[in-house]
Amino acid sequence: MSEARSVPAKAYNNAIAWQKQGGGAAAGHCAAVALIGLGRYSAAAASLEKLAASEAKTRKDLGAGLFGQAAQAWLLANDNNKALKDQNAALKLAPGDVDLLTDRGVTLASTGKYWEAIDDFNKAHDLARDRADILTFRASAYRLVKSLDLASEDIAESIRLQPTNPEAYLERGIIRRLGNDIPGARADWQKAMWLGSGTPAAATAAANLKQLYQPAP
Repeated sequence: MSEARSVPAKAYNNAIAWQKQGGGAAAGHCAAVALIGLGRYSAAAASLEKLAASEAKTRKDLGAGLFGQAAQAWLLANDNNKALKDQNAALKLAPGDVDLLTDRGVTLASTGKYWEAIDDFNKAHDLARDRADILTFRASAYRLVKSLDLASEDIAESIRLQPTNPEAYLERGIIRRLGNDIPGARADWQKAMWLGSGTPAAATAAANLKQLYQPAP
């Protein structure tokens, strides 16, 4: 697996050779991970789906995990609908898996299904009340359905649980901006930049700050 991530072309060839020698599901998994490293996301997803369906017959937990990995590959291939299909399959096998619920919520939100996403985030939060990331995701979804009070409550609790997460400050800045709290938004975006230097969250915060300082036309 380490080789599949560091030298995927070599790992893929080795995995195929291993499969021919009877490597089974483990070899197939290595080959699929190597395909991801090679940027062949659709092929990797299809391979992981086949492995998931096979493993699920005897090990539901393994099948769920493999369907979840297939979904991630589809997301890399920019096919959110196929990703959602695999996440649904995974959650049928493991309905109480917090990570799968959270991942499906993110996918649902990315397709504009915000209330369905909130349902998944609610279930995940009930199972893992100390997970700050789930609260940040739910705050974003509440913001997108214009429930700013609920969004504000969630992001405040997220920051209380994890006060060094730049994504949470980015989100709170957006919520504060929508509530016309310009000084608060500015402070949050500056903190996101400071905490997450070099991250996408910091870059988005910087862009938001730049827009904030631009004079109205």
